[in-house]
Amino acid sequence: MTTAAASSASQYSQDELKTLVGQAALKYVVPGEIVGVGTGSTVNKFIDALATVKDSIPGAVSSSVASTERLKALGIKVLDANEVQRLAVYIDGADEIDGKGYMVKGGGAALTREKIVAALADRFVCIADESKRVDVLGAFPLPVEVIPMAAGQIARRFEALGGQSGIHAQIRMKDGAPLVTDNGQHILDVRGLKIADPLAFESEVNQWPGVVTVGVFAHQKAAVCLLGTARGVQTLEY
Repeated sequence: MTTAAASSASQYSQDELKTLVGQAALKYVVPGEIVGVGTGSTVNKFIDALATVKDSIPGAVSSSVASTERLKALGIKVLDANEVQRLAVYIDGADEIDGKGYMVKGGGAALTREKIVAALADRFVCIADESKRVDVLGAFPLPVEVIPMAAGQIARRFEALGGQSGIHAQIRMKDGAPLVTDNGQHILDVRGLKIADPLAFESEVNQWPGVVTVGVFAHQKAAVCLLGTARGVQTLEY
């Protein structure tokens, strides 16, 4: 189901689109309920908008250190995930989202905590610009959080999946060394995938020894996507 939440002949910059979808997400925040908050530049716009209604919510559960710091700086109480039994809504971005609400996430390396918070929520609301909308997941390099000692064998398993199709997995680097996540682990970025069955793919890779989290969000899919387009915010419901 698709509805137009805004329309205009004018064009928006990518930053303006992020602001629009961040503000549009406010209507999914339930007064009196703790809200789940994701990670990334689009979510930062939502956090800024959330600050305008902070007195209507008890606080937030955050999926990353960066989001926690931003929330606290704006006077929004941050609770530990272990302090809550459920969330009415989790609002986060995506690196890719398909026509069923299945996503690839983890470009910001917070995928494990994002999936934990998403699993607490009754509803996942994805906020993204239209460049993230795809027919088949996999063009964006798939992030996989791994225990460092298993990185080599997991990379080889991905490459074996592809046979001659050119799937390649490599450790994400930062400042000349492997990037270390908020959980103290490494990220493999897997290129060359076409994920035709996201549910089965997520289930399979999650079973590989050494995989902490695969960045396919199919079991924790989006219920709604607020998509920033040239015409404004488009609401996609799944």
